[in-house]
Amino acid sequence: MNGGAKTFTGIIEEIGEIRWISRGAHSAVLTIGCRRVLDGTKIGDSIAVSGVCLTVTSMGKDSFTADVMSETLERSALSEAKPGTRVNLERAMPADGRFGGHIVAGHIDGTGRVTGIRRDDNAVWYTVAAGPGILRYIVEKGSIAINGISLTVARVTDHDFAVSIIPHTQEETNLADCRQGSVVNLECDVIGKYVEKLMQPREETPAEKTSAADPSGLTEEFLRKFGF
Repeated sequence: MNGGAKTFTGIIEEIGEIRWISRGAHSAVLTIGCRRVLDGTKIGDSIAVSGVCLTVTSMGKDSFTADVMSETLERSALSEAKPGTRVNLERAMPADGRFGGHIVAGHIDGTGRVTGIRRDDNAVWYTVAAGPGILRYIVEKGSIAINGISLTVARVTDHDFAVSIIPHTQEETNLADCRQGSVVNLECDVIGKYVEKLMQPREETPAEKTSAADPSGLTEEFLRKFGF
């Protein structure tokens, strides 16, 4: 949410650990320990931290620092982060990279709360409660990013949704740290938001009406005024 127009895929590269947090009145600075995502990264690049797009402000040999704005803290689970918290990390997708998950912007829509975790043979089910403003964009068999992880929605109701993951995904992400009651970051599939926006009726401005009626900008009133 701090970065620019970057794209992520929701395929987690590494689990990092928050080493230090400096909190201001309405913001924070995070230092995150990691190794893999530092390869090829430079100051100013974007890294998704549990789904939140942050800009690298400084780097060490095994860590990076990022500023977190007020809005980001208010809308994400980073408000509850503390030293030792494990976070999912993904670098922004390069232009020539493979697209393995779905389009993830790193702009969190809000948070949800884990209400159930259960094993089902070789799968692990997570049920997440969320508000109506988020659930309206979640559809069965559609995509959802939970803590930055690209997942497929298996079930959705008017108060929660569920995903089914394989043990490998649980082990390689911080979903392994989630318990009943844990707060998670949620980013809905952006396609639904665009469709909703385009479907909303909008009053045309006079200029738009003129342009739609005659692309040249000529009107009957204009022609009469100049003797045509």
